[in-house]
Amino acid sequence: MDEASQEDSDTTIHNATSIASTQQLVDDCLAGDRCAMQQLYEQCSDDVYGLMIRMVGRQDADDLTQQVFLTMFRKLHQFNGQSKLETWLYRLATNEALQHLRRTKRRSTAPLVGEPEVSDADPIVANEEVQLIEKAMLCLEPELRAILLLKEQQNLSYREIAESTGIPEGTVGSRLNRARKELREVLAKLGWE
Repeated sequence: MDEASQEDSDTTIHNATSIASTQQLVDDCLAGDRCAMQQLYEQCSDDVYGLMIRMVGRQDADDLTQQVFLTMFRKLHQFNGQSKLETWLYRLATNEALQHLRRTKRRSTAPLVGEPEVSDADPIVANEEVQLIEKAMLCLEPELRAILLLKEQQNLSYREIAESTGIPEGTVGSRLNRARKELREVLAKLGWE
């Protein structure tokens, strides 16, 4: 067996093992196993939190991440295994973020121009370029921002994004292109070089 075939075989075995272990975690969670719940939370929470930061900002990311996991554990019996658990979880997270943004927009009397200042000690916003990109991302429509983040940050395929957002796969591509174009325009207005 050549080296490339061996790598493909190893990847297939790893993916099958990962799916089986995730399904076992789901089954254990459904049986009420708190250790399994903790393990599932630890396995997925960083990705959900990162998505929330970029969708709603740091101010609300912690609370909404917790809400996503509460919803996930409450609705875990609805997970049918047709997609990866992470894809289903991103759908819950995206929906939670969009609902939050809609509620905030209705209550808001003045638009939030930028994120609150964060200390330079925070490695996520340590350089100016990252801050500029985060500011530009907040200018995108929430639905476009969600698609862009699921593709660029979470590396989901178009099919997985379609499953996560509930839109057709072809629409994912056109919205992703629109999001990238609008992001470039906003970055240019903000002085991106």
